[in-house]
Amino acid sequence: MRGEFLLMPPTLFTGRSPGGPFALGDRDRHVPFTSGPPEDRTIETMRSASLPQQKDTRPVIPRRSLLALAAAASAAVALAGCAPTTSTQAQAQNHAVTDASGTARVFISGDTNVQALWDDGIIPAFEKANPGASVTTTLDLHGEHDAQTMATLTSSVQGGSDPGYDLIDAGFTAAAGTGGLLAPVSADTIPNLATVPDATVQSGGGFGIPYRASSVLLAYDSTKVTDPPKTLSDLLSWIRANPGQFAYNSPSTGGSGQAFVTTVLDTHVDDATREKMTTGYDQSLEGAWDAGFDELKGLDSSMYQGGVYPNGNNQVLDLLGTGAIEMAPVWSDQVITAQKSGTLPATVKYAQISDPAFTGHASYLGIPKTAEHADVAQKLADYVLSAEGQAIIASTIAGYPVISLDQVPADLKDQFASADPSTLRPGYYSQMASDMSNLWDQKVPGQ
Repeated sequence: MRGEFLLMPPTLFTGRSPGGPFALGDRDRHVPFTSGPPEDRTIETMRSASLPQQKDTRPVIPRRSLLALAAAASAAVALAGCAPTTSTQAQAQNHAVTDASGTARVFISGDTNVQALWDDGIIPAFEKANPGASVTTTLDLHGEHDAQTMATLTSSVQGGSDPGYDLIDAGFTAAAGTGGLLAPVSADTIPNLATVPDATVQSGGGFGIPYRASSVLLAYDSTKVTDPPKTLSDLLSWIRANPGQFAYNSPSTGGSGQAFVTTVLDTHVDDATREKMTTGYDQSLEGAWDAGFDELKGLDSSMYQGGVYPNGNNQVLDLLGTGAIEMAPVWSDQVITAQKSGTLPATVKYAQISDPAFTGHASYLGIPKTAEHADVAQKLADYVLSAEGQAIIASTIAGYPVISLDQVPADLKDQFASADPSTLRPGYYSQMASDMSNLWDQKVPGQ
């Protein structure tokens, strides 16, 4: 990757760990679904909840030049205004040194694989196709500071000032749109939106720009599991019968664990209530989760090492890849990319469960109302929705195309023939999901 990496404080396991703390390499999204080679990433440590927080005092690692270092530091300082410096720091990558008027700044809230998609896939191709434009990215790992970012965005838009970025790739895009913080989008400003199915576009509320999709699947070690669970009920029975062989990450640190928790909770929530939970925020509905949290609490002792929860999607894949566990929920794009890169053995198989299925969704981009370089952001978003841009996403991180499959190469059309993002079972509305994660922290680990 080009630019600089800022070393981040270690992220940690949640829950009890009879074996004590140990470290795994952070391969967030497994080359490039998470990053470049493992040595280019911060090493994450994991511990039990009872152990003290460890501090990372290592210096910034230079990657390219002093100029790039300055750019990276500037981006990090900008993000620090909305995030505590004692927590996971944002990472910034500089992609070109040109006049600022031609630079689109992309803010990413998620895993490093998404940043790698932009840095190593979309951006080089976009800049080659548009010589007068350049793009920078800033990453808030795992979206740890989404609340602060939303507060800063709200303040900027209300004050009519530039928020510091022009395009948002984050789970809070829907909330930002309904909150009146994003510019409306249409095929008039982003022509390739016309190639996206209407249902997927409409789910963006007139503000979100769909650009890829994925779903959570059940992955398992086929050398040890010959008859994998087909339904959620089967899966829960398998977990109880095979203590220590299943893991899911804490829901606040990654969507695969969040999907598992959501799916268990959904079995105790009626359809009308769930519909409200997926389309808006209503804290009064959260009592419907109590029975589901009780069930998750009852599974705690059957989890990996008697109640240890990996911090992030990729640490779950690490456990699968090393044979430490036999089964886990994983993102479709992550597991496919990990196997392509060789970081996950081909003996790890995956399938969807039913009654209910794990959740999935399209991911949406958004352009802040007061973004300084909205014109470049629109051009970038339009490129992402081109046949070339969608092919990059599919080949880099196995993301489902959101444009009509008639627009993509034949091999991708065959690969994703059944992957219609408008039919995926949605997760909860962002604020509901945030509350769910906080309640899980209080009610499940070590209880």
